[in-house]
Amino acid sequence: MEAVTHRIGHKVFWSIQRTGFLCRRNHSAFAEPTAPPASSSSSSSPSHGRRMKVPLLVSRLYQPSNLRDMGPDMHGEVTCKSQRLMLQAGLIHPSNPGCYYYLPAAVRSMEKLVKVIDQEMQQIGGQKLDMPSLCSADLWRTSERWDLMGKELFRLKDRHGVDYCLGPTHEEAVTNLVAHQTTLSYRQLPLLLYQITRKFRDEQKPRFGLLRGREFYMKDMYSFDVSEEAAYETYESVCHAYTRIFGRLGLRCVQVQADTGNIGGKLSHEFQLPADVGEDRLLVCGSCSFSANVETVVSNRTECPQCKTATLTESKGIEVGHTFYLGKKYSDMFNAAFSNAQNKPSVAEMGCYGLGVTRILAAAIEVMSTDEKIRWPGLLAPYQVCVLPPKKGSKAAEAAAMAEELVHTLGETLPHLRGEVVFDDRTQMTIGKRLKDADRLGYPYVVVVGQGALEETPRFEVICQQTDETLSLSKDELFCLLGKVEIM
Repeated sequence: MEAVTHRIGHKVFWSIQRTGFLCRRNHSAFAEPTAPPASSSSSSSPSHGRRMKVPLLVSRLYQPSNLRDMGPDMHGEVTCKSQRLMLQAGLIHPSNPGCYYYLPAAVRSMEKLVKVIDQEMQQIGGQKLDMPSLCSADLWRTSERWDLMGKELFRLKDRHGVDYCLGPTHEEAVTNLVAHQTTLSYRQLPLLLYQITRKFRDEQKPRFGLLRGREFYMKDMYSFDVSEEAAYETYESVCHAYTRIFGRLGLRCVQVQADTGNIGGKLSHEFQLPADVGEDRLLVCGSCSFSANVETVVSNRTECPQCKTATLTESKGIEVGHTFYLGKKYSDMFNAAFSNAQNKPSVAEMGCYGLGVTRILAAAIEVMSTDEKIRWPGLLAPYQVCVLPPKKGSKAAEAAAMAEELVHTLGETLPHLRGEVVFDDRTQMTIGKRLKDADRLGYPYVVVVGQGALEETPRFEVICQQTDETLSLSKDELFCLLGKVEIM
């Protein structure tokens, strides 16, 4: 590949003729260079008229990281590993107690998680909708939860003095919605409606970053069934979908019996990620399938209530999901009915099912990362690949053009990686310092283009973060490895 340097005034442009790549050092990483005018001598070039995207440059990403200079008191009280790592990496920034800015890299990761959740919810028949965050107090008074929720409910009045709340959950709203559909038939059931939206809870003491906040993202699904038996089948199908989600993310999750709390109902399970920082105490039997939140077990009981032989072991967990079989608690209140097979009105059996989206993100970092390095579930990494060119002026500087070509060739040859490869253009820094940054940020694959790339058969150093392996690969071997990466 021939690299040609043009000097125009004091600005330097690098043109990679083979790929049509045009990158200016003070150019935005996300903009596209303007096509040359029709009178340009380049009009005969085969790339004329094409708008080539410049690569994602690390120097241009809005990720205000503090990888080297963050002190313990920089952001107030830092209470757990995931909070510290996410602040250091520029994934989140504190706004006010229990509320955070979600910065671009974190949003990319959340969007990928949402795609996983959407796939699994829609596979079992879920239909996505969006309900108002501003909820009428009348609905909550009907369910008697306006008073039951106490101080955790964010309450406000409009200019007319009418009471509202910011929804922490939407049982009342969705049941009221379905109750207004007077033509609902048993043939349309089970009906599974879900949303992924911001939720609000006035926590007395927000802590642990995204693990316990006052404003957060949650997936909440609500099911309507013709009978109790059918409702239990739906309940099981959602629980299995949750298990698949955590399996795809590579997270060990335990389904435990739980209290129904202020949501109510007849049956409840929590999905817990075992972690020392977890606020829930779990009791698990090593001999059978029994597991439960300690709240549901008789105090001081050590014998398993299911197999009657083994001793229960206590551990801590982070609750990342919760399912409830509600029965007719809400559907009776709001008269959410359907026409049964005899064309008679019948009240629906309900269930509700939550997943903490931002909590899953933080919990995954909490349980998978080291004290200094973020480790992502492969599907959720904001970017999959980081390419490190050599330091400017180093012995391997001639390989810089090869690093630039590699970024473009990856996008052309492996289309699924488009938008997933970042180019660390901070060549004033040594590879060692940039490698340390990449290691802490947790890119699943870091490709170092150094002296080995100048050999007769170019070799690239590849660091695989999930396995802590360092490989020396040819270009073909590198493309074979990255071709197997699953992208959301």
